Amino acid sequence: MIQKIKSFGIDGVDGYVVDVEIDIAKGLPSFTLVGLPDTSIKESRERVTSAIKNTGFKVPVGKIIVNLAPADMRKEGPIYDLAIAIGILSASGDDVFSKKTLDKTKGTAFIGELGLDGTLRRVNGILPMLLSAVKCGIKRVIIPHGNVDEASFVEGIDVFHAKTLGDVIRWVNGEEKILEQVAVNSFDSIKKNITFSEDLKFIRGQYMAKRALEIAAAGGHNILFIGPPGSGKTMLAKCLPGIMPDMTIDESIESTKIHSIAGILNTDGSNLGIVASRPFRSPHHTASRVALVGGGSHAGPGEISLAHNGVLFLDELAEYSRACLEVLRQPLEDNRITIARAHATVDYPASFTLVASMNPCPCGHFGSRTSKCVCSSTARQRYLQKLSGPLLDRIDMHIDVNNVTYDDLASKATGEPSSDVKTRVSKARDVQTLRFRGTDIFSNAKMTTQQVKTFCEIDESCESALRMAFERLNLSARAYTRILKVARTIADLAGSETITQDHINEAIGYRSLDRKYEI
Repeated sequence: MIQKIKSFGIDGVDGYVVDVEIDIAKGLPSFTLVGLPDTSIKESRERVTSAIKNTGFKVPVGKIIVNLAPADMRKEGPIYDLAIAIGILSASGDDVFSKKTLDKTKGTAFIGELGLDGTLRRVNGILPMLLSAVKCGIKRVIIPHGNVDEASFVEGIDVFHAKTLGDVIRWVNGEEKILEQVAVNSFDSIKKNITFSEDLKFIRGQYMAKRALEIAAAGGHNILFIGPPGSGKTMLAKCLPGIMPDMTIDESIESTKIHSIAGILNTDGSNLGIVASRPFRSPHHTASRVALVGGGSHAGPGEISLAHNGVLFLDELAEYSRACLEVLRQPLEDNRITIARAHATVDYPASFTLVASMNPCPCGHFGSRTSKCVCSSTARQRYLQKLSGPLLDRIDMHIDVNNVTYDDLASKATGEPSSDVKTRVSKARDVQTLRFRGTDIFSNAKMTTQQVKTFCEIDESCESALRMAFERLNLSARAYTRILKVARTIADLAGSETITQDHINEAIGYRSLDRKYEI
């Protein structure tokens, strides 16, 4: 007897329907899995057979063949255990399910990993699978109880959660109240409880750096802080998520799909079930290229995709290997990363704001007003040459961050809180949303060449200032465009419809590597 049960797989950040086909025929006892399963799926025969036995049912004796269709798509993970178990029991001919109740499985998808005792364990990627189920017209989905929080933000489908295989079997047999339906959660109620670890009001001095951080948040611009140790570069970077506009539900869903696939959703203990605040990813400088861009045996997402719609912070930028930094060039331009492997080509979104920090020299004190640099000019040159010109061209603002004075630290005055800065940033983003309506662009930093020509028109005085900067600083065409984009954001913050010379001059002033250092 052949039985077909629906389940789902993951392809990149999207789910797709997998038909779990079970055929039980007479012959020597065997259990064969086909359909390009990986090792974790092949091992499901032990998990499934033990779970069936320990739930109180018999595993049919005979030749069991399980096919995961479509057969040309590689399947990964233990997410098919539940579907395989239900399929084996329904195809066994032991009257576990009646013909009437079997009809119930036709419009239902089953997702979950089984323990040897029949318990259902949470799996990765529930959100993209459920969203795909809605598009495919699936009526119901059964998921593990551990995935309830994540599933509560999906509308348009009936989702039931179970703790054991036995509960699912009784539900299929008509005991409707055995499984509880997942209630739809409110995203707005989640956002009210979001807090941030750092606030701009606690940063003493650094007025230019805080201004640049506000511009970066308002326009989505990449920023590099250059300064001696202990000047506050890391703390400034950690303040950025707190002044960026609130995530929309669509942005949260996009980010949650990536975190869910990577298996790191709710690892912070929040149990929100969704990424409700801007991600802040800070990989160590010893991270590999695969860790940054993604890949590995399963072609999973890397740090740049986990930072999608949020912030990627690279502390001590010059300490990263050059090979790692160069792989950032393409996603910084395209906002996507394509991972090509022998068995699959996966496309992940990677639209993030890059915040980097570095010392100006190996000892860290070149240009400091409180300490003396002990590095030779050759050592400084070698240190800065770890960063390529094409990479620095893609960073909109290079900001000098000097040591704070004792008077700044001892001052009782409270700085401007992040909440006030966020209000201005949100107003500027609203202007950009209106400007780019009908397109997939949401911030000035992502403008295309045509949009720069349309929305960054400048007068003769601005042209003169830009020409002088272009010739004296030996700017590239990309740096020229970046200055225009930053100037557009400065104008938005000022409530100006046009870009003035003051806006251009301020934008040029945020290119300290072009002005002060030789790369």
